[in-house]
Amino acid sequence: MCGIVGYIGKKQALPILLQGLRDLEYRGYDSAGIAILEDGKIERVREVGKVDMLVKKIDGQKLGGSLGIAHTRWATHGGVVEKNAHPHTAGAGKLILVHNGIIENYRELKEKLKESLESETDTEILAKWIFQNYKGDLAQAVKNALTTVRGTYGLAVMHADHPDELVAARMGSPLVIGIGENEYYLASDVTPMLPFTKQVSFLEDGEVAIIKRSGLSIFNLKDELVAKNITQINWDAEKAQKNGFESFMLKEIFDQPTVFEDAIRGRVDMKEGTAKLGGLNMSLEEMRKVKRIVLIACGTASYACLVAKYAFERLSGIPTEVDVASEFRYRDPIIDEHTLVFGVSQSGETADTIMALREAKRKGGIVRGIVNVVGSTIARETGAGTYIHAGPELAVASTKAYTNMVVILLLYALEFGRLHHTTVATGQRILQSLLEIPEKMNEILKKSNNIKFLAEKYKNYPDFFFIGRGVNYPVALEGSLKLKEISYIHSEAYPGGEMKHGAIALLSKNFPVLAIMTKNQLYEKMKSGVQEARARNSKIIIVATAGDEEVKELADDIIYVPKTMELLEPLLNTIPLQLFAYHTAVALGRDVDRPRNLAKSVTVE
Repeated sequence: MCGIVGYIGKKQALPILLQGLRDLEYRGYDSAGIAILEDGKIERVREVGKVDMLVKKIDGQKLGGSLGIAHTRWATHGGVVEKNAHPHTAGAGKLILVHNGIIENYRELKEKLKESLESETDTEILAKWIFQNYKGDLAQAVKNALTTVRGTYGLAVMHADHPDELVAARMGSPLVIGIGENEYYLASDVTPMLPFTKQVSFLEDGEVAIIKRSGLSIFNLKDELVAKNITQINWDAEKAQKNGFESFMLKEIFDQPTVFEDAIRGRVDMKEGTAKLGGLNMSLEEMRKVKRIVLIACGTASYACLVAKYAFERLSGIPTEVDVASEFRYRDPIIDEHTLVFGVSQSGETADTIMALREAKRKGGIVRGIVNVVGSTIARETGAGTYIHAGPELAVASTKAYTNMVVILLLYALEFGRLHHTTVATGQRILQSLLEIPEKMNEILKKSNNIKFLAEKYKNYPDFFFIGRGVNYPVALEGSLKLKEISYIHSEAYPGGEMKHGAIALLSKNFPVLAIMTKNQLYEKMKSGVQEARARNSKIIIVATAGDEEVKELADDIIYVPKTMELLEPLLNTIPLQLFAYHTAVALGRDVDRPRNLAKSVTVE
């Protein structure tokens, strides 16, 4: 979860490291710290809170070296206090380390150290364990120490006696090396290095990188030299900026029409009424042998998968399941060579999803990835799959990545559908409707100020209820999650027909209901659910199809959306819920980009 930044080269390290921390702050913002080596001495500064608090503490201090590491923390072991902030030291401050992950055998290592610790973290134990293995060769000390370490780590280590060396290692936690001219950048993802280089190398599990100004060497834990490929990143650094919006989240909500077009570009075959994704890396014959599809994800990505379940089963007739990644491998799932397993993750680094995919692969399943980040672990481990092309998503709460996940999964559903009972004509209608989605998204985004008015009206209600049916039930789940994530309002989400089986007991005049009730085959069923809620004196907000007059009798407030095909409704219906959550959170004074207790990429179990 935490963010790591490192630099070695000819420039001043401080501004590079601080900007890198800002770029990675979405990974954790409980505390931040920095260490820079200059003239044989390491200077360390740490502070609780966001990166700006660290910047204030550094102000006026002279940190002029060209080798340094930095860290922004999402707390796992130990409370949110300065002594637990990274970097951590060993050897009277000569060795210094930053770490992302969890050391599972830290108690065992602590007993072997038999020395006092200043912090409550497993990371300090790791630093001291590496120092205990140090005999003058920093890289070898890291390699030797890690052979006895169990758990996950992305780490960077410096030593005062090694002014031209930065050592990094990975096991289950992402690390990327950016390659410049006689300089190198290190980070938990590619975002911090985009202003400086687009040439990167991704560390794999069990690899140790020795980074010097003169060159880069990568070894495995068996001390064997590893040949690495260089990846060209095509993201534009400007895309990661706010571009005049007051927050990253709002910018990313408004990005959706553009990135949606990026996602479908070149993947639509209108003549054949199908999709051409290519990422499956399967022949038509192999595709026809697929008897079951399993979609694995966490959080927002899992709700995108729930939408896709409707599409896969309706268009292709293939039984489709959605599994929460954190539970998947603990129930001995039934997977065979006829099962196609998609791991869906914005970052491509979600630890639970990675482990679930490995389990599916072990059981003989066909494993593919759907991710946003080029070169991410899921992308590399699956060896096939699809990039969603949402561009950098820096707000912790996902918005544009969600809609792009949905459309990629819908395209896969159509591709499989055309192999079974979906006709060319039906496929063409779906594709034509997809091509119209960006314009319709823009129509909804123009209503942002109207939705802001509603948010102001409802911001002080302590509880909220979201309901939907069919393909819009996952929309209700996602809308509820967004409200929880960034406003901290308690929110529930239920299938519209399930509410009366217990949850209706919660309803009262202080418990508003937001119903996704667009014109589809379940419209009349949804009306019944809304009437039941209204009878309990709940305020009713309805997301309705443009032109629907009937809802005026049921709703206290209405958000109209353009009409589209039922299977595509989530691509539109989710956007007003994103805006509602956003404006509610802003009205309550929340930090929408960095909500409390959350991190963008969950890289620990």
